[in-house]
Amino acid sequence: MVVCRMTLMVCKKKRSEIEKKTKWWKLKKEECCEEFRQKLRQALGGQVVLPDDWETTAEVIRETGRKVLGVSSGRRKEDKETWWWNEEVQDSIQRKRLAKKKWDMDRTEENRQEYKELQRRVKREVSKAKQKAYDELYTRLDTREGQKDLYRLARQRDRDGKDVQQVRVIKDRDGRVLTSEESVQRRWKEYFEELMNEENEREKRVEGVNSVEQKVDKIRKDEVRKALKRMKSGKAVGPDDIPVEVWKCLGEAAVEFLASLFNRVLESERMPEEWRRSVLVPIFKNKGDVQSCSNYRGIKLMSHTMKVWERVVEARLRKVVEICEQQYGFMPRKSTTDAIFALRILMEKYRDGQRELHCVFVDLEKAYDRVPREELWYCMRKSGVAEKYVRVVQDMYERSRTVVRCAVGQTEEFNVEVGLHQGSALSPFLFAIVMDQLSEEVRQESPWTMMFADDIVICSESREQVEENLERWRFALERRGMKVSRSKTEYMCVNEREGSGTVRLQGEEVKKVQEFKYLGSTVQSNGECGKEVKKRVQAGWNGWRKVSGVLCDQKISARIKGKVYRTVVRPAMLYGLETVSLRKRQESELEVAELKMLRFSLGVTRLDRIRNEYIRGTAHVGRLGDKVREARLRWFGHVQRREKILEVCPVLGDVTVLHHFLFSLLMMAFISLFHGISNVLKILFYPSSLQNKKWWAYGKVGLRHSFGQRPAGSRRQRLGHQELACMPQHQAWLQGGAMVGPIQAIPLLGGSSTPTSRRVSTRSRGRLGTLSLSAPCSPPPLFDVAIRSCGHKVSGAGRGGNPQTQWWTLEVRDAVKLKKESYRAWLAQGTPEAAEAKGGLRSKNSEGGVQ
Repeated sequence: MVVCRMTLMVCKKKRSEIEKKTKWWKLKKEECCEEFRQKLRQALGGQVVLPDDWETTAEVIRETGRKVLGVSSGRRKEDKETWWWNEEVQDSIQRKRLAKKKWDMDRTEENRQEYKELQRRVKREVSKAKQKAYDELYTRLDTREGQKDLYRLARQRDRDGKDVQQVRVIKDRDGRVLTSEESVQRRWKEYFEELMNEENEREKRVEGVNSVEQKVDKIRKDEVRKALKRMKSGKAVGPDDIPVEVWKCLGEAAVEFLASLFNRVLESERMPEEWRRSVLVPIFKNKGDVQSCSNYRGIKLMSHTMKVWERVVEARLRKVVEICEQQYGFMPRKSTTDAIFALRILMEKYRDGQRELHCVFVDLEKAYDRVPREELWYCMRKSGVAEKYVRVVQDMYERSRTVVRCAVGQTEEFNVEVGLHQGSALSPFLFAIVMDQLSEEVRQESPWTMMFADDIVICSESREQVEENLERWRFALERRGMKVSRSKTEYMCVNEREGSGTVRLQGEEVKKVQEFKYLGSTVQSNGECGKEVKKRVQAGWNGWRKVSGVLCDQKISARIKGKVYRTVVRPAMLYGLETVSLRKRQESELEVAELKMLRFSLGVTRLDRIRNEYIRGTAHVGRLGDKVREARLRWFGHVQRREKILEVCPVLGDVTVLHHFLFSLLMMAFISLFHGISNVLKILFYPSSLQNKKWWAYGKVGLRHSFGQRPAGSRRQRLGHQELACMPQHQAWLQGGAMVGPIQAIPLLGGSSTPTSRRVSTRSRGRLGTLSLSAPCSPPPLFDVAIRSCGHKVSGAGRGGNPQTQWWTLEVRDAVKLKKESYRAWLAQGTPEAAEAKGGLRSKNSEGGVQ
């Protein structure tokens, strides 16, 4: 047996040094903003107009900001574990230290008891200070001013729950782990310097292009105002340490100064040297080895004033350059939803037509970082950009330098000579210009070719054709310096038959998949959406875990938890679902996951036997299914308001595969009308089934319509656009029992069978129009029904009608059960006096409403 005695020393954790910065966030307060303006005016000698020289103005602004707003201590607020510290705790701890020294010098029982008593008192003081600080924190979080602190607290608790917050060690080229700060900094510089200064092989252009020499207008003040308005506040500043909040605070004086500055830059084609510097921050892609530099994306922190200048130039370039309709990325009135919907509807129609559809999803290696600068200038000139703007953009990329800011400090500065700036306001549009020109000869019309920045999808009816198109794309891109990734380019076949084979790229087989994540939405080769629903549930839980530090804190009110859930978790679950045809079972999966999150947040379980309506009402959260339908309506309105609706009509034999989208929705609405009529007739002839049903209000009034719903039990029974319920702000006056279509409610019909025309109007913030239809009956005598969903009130009046008249029961969802006795009395007598005698129909507005 070997016995040894060892002494181990744990290395003290070294606090990462953070650069001290000016507290520009204080400019949000009006008093601080006014003081900053006054001090700046004094520093300029009482002048209201800023100096023309950029260096002088920038230095005066920085110096005034440090004096008026103060400078940070160099430590993050979240790193301070004693934020609840106060003077009482400080005094108690000081007395305890003195008592400890006294006991160390004189080991008597009296000194020991004094020290122990002070020790217990300090613990009580610390406990009281913490409790008081947390009480004040939760009180502040429940106010409008404390909303920002709420999300900061959520990020802090999520960061504290991670094992490793910052990666201080990385691997070199050979996979060896680097531990010293100097070696880690050298590795980061080596990786990004190689990435941003190395071009792919390409052919040199021998043909030239005529430049457009024309006079350009001076920069106007309204252009500067629009650019400042588009800039977001609260973003990380660049090396010049002047955020956009400064220019917004200075108002018209800043607009005049920037307009004058930009005109000098436009005339001289030389921007200030300070704008050429940037700070590169590696951001982990959340996939792969965390110690590998290749799994990080470098984002540049650039001068905010330069970004304002870029937005001014971008606005002018967009007026000149016309990008192809196949490009969906960073284009006005286009989004990922359009591209996802076009691809999904194409796949569904080919599946319904029992025909194969072949899709290749092309990925480009380091697309932004490997764009050759010469190709960029060529594409700009070919697109008709004036030579003046070409030289201005060239100046933006000339002599650009950057440093890498990592967990162990900043690296040395190095030049950047290849690619576009990551984090620039102008780079997305410049990349769109490059892709537009390089794909001019190979792209097909939409939806056979769709691009979202560097994400390309190529579709065709035959495997041979899609393989030929892929090879043409590869040749067109790689001959100009863009490289197609062999490992990330994937192929998928919809409605595949036996022996369909695979696709090859330069003799190398392209990876064949059954599902692909396109623009964040999962598409499947069989046209189903089960995997996408599971992905949305998983994305919702990932978002919920990030803010679980707030949602699971029982001291935070349910209203605040509901707001955090609606702003963080629910958008992740709803992304792209307006393009998906959901089945009832799949919609139930989403709602089950949502209720689990809400129950976790509120601290209740199913054993508590609390109804889902009360759970939602407590958190002020509406049903997820209703939000999906609202998203469909919102996107439908977006498509309808567009100047040119996307029309794609490929022909499959003699049958049109894709119909006009608006025409399809109108047809579905027409079908839903007849479903609504059949539902009303069922209620007319079978009213007994409704007598014992308990109705609960839920914040909306509506009638469910089945759009193209197949018989129950069918495998292809779908929700689709099944339910278009009334919005909370809608109001509908239903007179005499009219037959209406979607977005309106339907009363029961009674009386004779004489055909009569009726008119129903729906009012909301946006006019939905008036619908006139004919119903094979006449209204009951003097029977009026008013439905006000805004006030969640239902009132009825029937005078002189048939006491046996039955009408359908409205589903009033408002967290209060309608009284069964008053409902029966209303059905039996049909008079307002009987309803009032038994309490009438009452509904209570839930506080804050359901959102």
